[in-house]
Amino acid sequence: MTVNYMNEFRDRRVVLGFAERIKELVAGRTEPMTFMEVCGTHTMAIYQYGIRSLLPQGVQLISGPGCPVCVTPNGYIDRAIALCRLPDTIITTFGDMVRVPGSSSSLMEERARGADVRIVYSPLDAVALAEKNPDKKVIFLGVGFETTAPAIAGSIITASNGGVANYLVLASHKTIPFPMEVLSSDPELSIDGYICPAHVSAIIGADAYRTLAEKRGVPCVVTGFEPTDVMQGVEMLVRQVVEGRSSVEIQYGRVVKWEGNKKAQQVLAEVFSVCDTEWRGIGVIPGSGLRIADKYAAFDAEKMIAVNVEEPREHKGCQCGEVLKGKVSPFDCPLFAKACTPEAPVGACMVSSEGTCAAAYKYGR
Repeated sequence: MTVNYMNEFRDRRVVLGFAERIKELVAGRTEPMTFMEVCGTHTMAIYQYGIRSLLPQGVQLISGPGCPVCVTPNGYIDRAIALCRLPDTIITTFGDMVRVPGSSSSLMEERARGADVRIVYSPLDAVALAEKNPDKKVIFLGVGFETTAPAIAGSIITASNGGVANYLVLASHKTIPFPMEVLSSDPELSIDGYICPAHVSAIIGADAYRTLAEKRGVPCVVTGFEPTDVMQGVEMLVRQVVEGRSSVEIQYGRVVKWEGNKKAQQVLAEVFSVCDTEWRGIGVIPGSGLRIADKYAAFDAEKMIAVNVEEPREHKGCQCGEVLKGKVSPFDCPLFAKACTPEAPVGACMVSSEGTCAAAYKYGR
């Protein structure tokens, strides 16, 4: 039943029908259109299903900062590495973060040297680990966008209510609409519209992009992940450009609502406070981060544990930052598929399953 349901969204005839409609919409136009997706799952889908090859000349898709692991700067990774070297400390994290290179090491390398670094499937697993190991500090690496932040906020509430004082979070949460505004004002990019992220939008709601569409004049379509979803989303963006309008539209109506998930938003507001934060390749974006609020400061690893962190530095030749801004393709990087591969990544974009370079390596060669 589920397979048949999914097949409807992968129907080749429907996909080609959208391709033909897009071609008809741009017929006779000389002005090119550039649309950016800011979700790693969209990036994977676009490469996996060969979406770019279905679009007419003049309609271009570029990948933006949609991978949370990829946009996490080296300074955060270096701090996590410094923490894992402390005695009686357990670092817990989702899988991708273990392999991301810091300035001079990675969590995987540190684990090979004896550090206690564990992969968990939920932040609540880390809370349970802290309960079982009261003599150790258990630190969860809180990396992600609005999608994962509520679960991490919930883990802090759970630890607080349960008196699990040895559970801490090293927070590096980021919110998506802010970099979209920054990139929209970059004259080198000339972004004509956004394929808005579906997972994030399920939390924050489609209404979160209204300012971008109405004040900056950039069309936005919240789009699902299947090939029919993506092609319909592109068709909706093309139609907005052709008709000279800029608004927010929801293609992914079976999941995303205008108001988002109010309960998740309340949990975020309870545990986190807005802050400035650094994005790899973009720099510090004011108001785009979430730090642990003062009420829960006892669970903030950065505040509670003093540690010496090395001076962050980027890896020579790596163009991950430019890839994240959509200014270069992975194929333009001299390290791509040579010095930098999924087995031996130089940059974060090659590590994560949602990274642009990883997607290009797997599907685009």
